[in-house]
Amino acid sequence: MRLTIKDHIRESRLFNERAAIALFAIIILLMFSIARLVYLQIVSHEHFSTLSDENRISLIPVPPTRGLIYDRNGIALAQNLPAFSLVLIPEQISDMDATISGLRKLVAISDEDVRRFQRQLKQKRSFNSIALRFNLNDEEIARFAVDRHLFPGVEIEARAIRNYPLGMLASHVIGYVGRINEDELRDIDPSNYSGTDFIGKTGIERFYENLLHGQVGYKQIETNAYGRTLRELQQAEPTPGKNLYLSLDIGVQRVAETEFAGRRGAAVAIDPRNGEVIAFVSMPGFDPNLFVTGIDVKTYEELQNSLDRPLFNRALRGQYPPGSTLKPFVGLTGLESNKTTLDASTFCPGWYRLPGDSHKYRDWKEHGHGFTTMDKAIVESCDVYFYSLALNLGIDIMHDFLAQFGFGQQTGIDLKDESSGLLPSRDWKRARRGQPWYPGETLITGIGQGYTLTTPLQLAYATAVLSMHGAHTPPHLLRAVGASNTKEAELLPAPMTNVPIKNRGNWDAIITAMSHVVSSERGTAHTIGRNAPFPIAGKTGTAQVFSIKQDEKYVEKEVAERLRDHALFIAFSPPEDPRIAIAVMVENAGHGSTAAAPIARKMIDHYLGGQTP
Repeated sequence: MRLTIKDHIRESRLFNERAAIALFAIIILLMFSIARLVYLQIVSHEHFSTLSDENRISLIPVPPTRGLIYDRNGIALAQNLPAFSLVLIPEQISDMDATISGLRKLVAISDEDVRRFQRQLKQKRSFNSIALRFNLNDEEIARFAVDRHLFPGVEIEARAIRNYPLGMLASHVIGYVGRINEDELRDIDPSNYSGTDFIGKTGIERFYENLLHGQVGYKQIETNAYGRTLRELQQAEPTPGKNLYLSLDIGVQRVAETEFAGRRGAAVAIDPRNGEVIAFVSMPGFDPNLFVTGIDVKTYEELQNSLDRPLFNRALRGQYPPGSTLKPFVGLTGLESNKTTLDASTFCPGWYRLPGDSHKYRDWKEHGHGFTTMDKAIVESCDVYFYSLALNLGIDIMHDFLAQFGFGQQTGIDLKDESSGLLPSRDWKRARRGQPWYPGETLITGIGQGYTLTTPLQLAYATAVLSMHGAHTPPHLLRAVGASNTKEAELLPAPMTNVPIKNRGNWDAIITAMSHVVSSERGTAHTIGRNAPFPIAGKTGTAQVFSIKQDEKYVEKEVAERLRDHALFIAFSPPEDPRIAIAVMVENAGHGSTAAAPIARKMIDHYLGGQTP
């Protein structure tokens, strides 16, 4: 057995080496720690101090109160009502799905609410609050309050929700607000819309969004580790949006919409002296309140797929042949261009033929009007007279003169997406269809058919220009801008411009003929002239929806309702000092004298009823 002797010297040396290595490592780590502390406490003190404050202090955007909308008499058309909303702050919620699932046990939250919230979640920053449910009732608020401690990052907020107290009345012109979408986020100032959920989508709400929205404010709050507010440190108040006062007379608007009685169509009334829009009707309308917090899919599809197209703004975007309402303008074209005179007579046998052509262009009156002058042609709406005049004028003269009344171009009204209509010309047809212009097309243009298309707004504007002997201001809806329910500034309309006049007597003659349309027993609108408290100048019109063959006769009762002629009527009153000019179009209603003219009469009576004749 061998005896092992320990080498104490060697073990001591090994221990000392290991101790030295350990000490060196400790010194290195200590130096690194000291360096790190120096960096954190001295070099980066300001940065980490700021981060610490951000954990403790939050900057919360305070959305501005949206401006209100009133009519010319101070009647509220769009207002804000307080409502309680369930809002979530994403950065304070660790498990969003679990939170929403737990909230659904306390508050009624639909799948559509969740989908809408998730869309907003992708669009907004994590520190911005996002509404999951609007318009909570008292019971829902109470249930959530009991278990509020279980839902960090979830709050009940009192928010102002847009409301339209008149419902469907004037819905197309007022428009509505809705949730901000991704496309709109790219166009707006994100800082100014922090905390704002809604933006104008259509109508006045959209066109004057910048005035109505206001400027965002901010508040600085201190929170604890759970994100609960401890105190408010400071606040920068938001600037409320401006209140808008429109030129609309909601009384006239209501009368017009009531008179449509469920029929489709449009009516526009303008003050010819300054371009103020008095009424702007598109029927049927819709309830804008449905869109504010998000319309459900079923209701939207019903509106979108309805044959009556309630979401389509007929007054602004509908394009219709003007029919015989164009005849006074064509007549004035003939007089001003010296292509005819007031005494010149045309024989009307009930049809018209181009030289060398067997095709008959029919008059609405089967056996004709006999010898017809300008006045009689307008009063009785003789087609043959205007066929002959149109051929004599030619399409070039007609196009250039009618363009001065705004036909074929946007009026410039303060609404988005206005249609321009169509005033045909040789150049237009060659460019659009690659074809020459034919004489037969000139004939039907002279009676407002063929390619010619106008919007009801355009037709009302042209009527206003005619009533003022060519003086005109672009139509507009905004009358004044104010704050805190007081008018701050009246808006000055654009300067008036004038259609060049060669002979004022020509204009007087056309206006006199239009007065006879209503006042004379021979006039096509004489029924609305009976017992009228104010004199009216007008012109009826019928616009074909489809063409009928040469040997066929149009029998209204045998035609499907949606294929029947449109009924039109233009008017202004009083003729010697016009204060209101109107265009009414009723879809598939047949005759302007029976369907459209009575609506205009009611509107004129209501608007001028409180004014001195």
